[in-house]
Amino acid sequence: MANTFSFAFLAALLAMCALRLWLAGRQISHVIAHRATVPGSFAGRIELTAHQKAADYAVARTRVGRYGLAIEVAVLLAFTLGGGLQALHEFWSTQLDGLPYGVALIFSVLLISALVDLPLALYHQFVIEEAFGFNRMTLKLFVADLLKQAALAVAIGAPVLLAVLWLMDTMGDLWWFYVWLFWCVFNLLILLIYPTWIAPLFNKFVALDDAQLRTRVEALLLRCGFASSGLFVMDGSKRSSHGNAYFTGFGKTKRIVFFDTLLGRLRPVEVEAVLAHELGHFKHRHVLKRICMLFAMSLCFLAVLGQLINANWFFNGLGVDTQNTALALILFFLVGPVFTFLLTPLLSLLSRRDEFEADRYAAENASANDLVTALVKLYEDNAATLTPDPLHSLFYDSHPPAALRIARLQQAQA
Repeated sequence: MANTFSFAFLAALLAMCALRLWLAGRQISHVIAHRATVPGSFAGRIELTAHQKAADYAVARTRVGRYGLAIEVAVLLAFTLGGGLQALHEFWSTQLDGLPYGVALIFSVLLISALVDLPLALYHQFVIEEAFGFNRMTLKLFVADLLKQAALAVAIGAPVLLAVLWLMDTMGDLWWFYVWLFWCVFNLLILLIYPTWIAPLFNKFVALDDAQLRTRVEALLLRCGFASSGLFVMDGSKRSSHGNAYFTGFGKTKRIVFFDTLLGRLRPVEVEAVLAHELGHFKHRHVLKRICMLFAMSLCFLAVLGQLINANWFFNGLGVDTQNTALALILFFLVGPVFTFLLTPLLSLLSRRDEFEADRYAAENASANDLVTALVKLYEDNAATLTPDPLHSLFYDSHPPAALRIARLQQAQA
């Protein structure tokens, strides 16, 4: 059944694996090589023990990531050239037909993938995060989260899959355009309901009750012309000691959320600076631009799938001898990341550019120095390495390297 596309797929997969392993090796070697000394720009700000903890944490996560890559590749090959997807098709096609067959087939792939990934997820949470003092999640909570996620996947995913498969079957050659329109509307709906309907299923949100901080934050919002539906504190500490802040939703559902771990660590002026950074994303329309880019990319990908859905070589080259819409959808999303992996550094570059813009906005509307001190605390608390490998960082990191980010903020303060 192998054809030219089979070899092209294997070549792309091999190239992706080689690049990811090479970058991981560079990251491990570079972080270990700079483990013994705190970078000069952080001397006096971060203790050597904290720097070494961050280095060890980065190395541990990268090493586990290599095992994750091996599992990811094994599952992909098992589903495609190994005949796994063909076997699932043969099973479900004797039990169901039409749209129920398609939904059952897709959920089978998702379930098997989740079960294979589960041991590594448990190891990451209860071994790595535990070893470095970040884990606060119990096994009971971990299982409860899995069950909630599964229930949401069925409650939301099943109707969405039914709609997508129906559009693919009934809308003719332009089905991919109608699926794209549906996908856009669905994503906007999720953005609208997530803050008030989905997020509270996993975390508790309470109104910010620190009067001093609330006054400072409300003054910042007034200066920045930002209207929100409320200021909330999230109980992130029940899962992890990592801290963060973000705003979510749009329109009347916009809300600002602080992790309780963040508020417990930062001074009010530092919280204000961090929030000013987040507001910078809003003012520069980074979220809107990201949504538009996501929609544009999804349109391109669906248009490509529209050309592949009737191509025998596409199915046969990936170990499937039957053609239908559900199989086409699964195959495309299984192998798509292999061929689009080289887009990763471009997306990372755009994200880092947005972070610099948000930092400049924070420096203009709050205090660059307060943002620097807040970031240093967050780097230390989250064990973010201060010495990432430059190429690894360039390829993957959505945020600029710590030293470069701090240097630019100090220039803005001057």
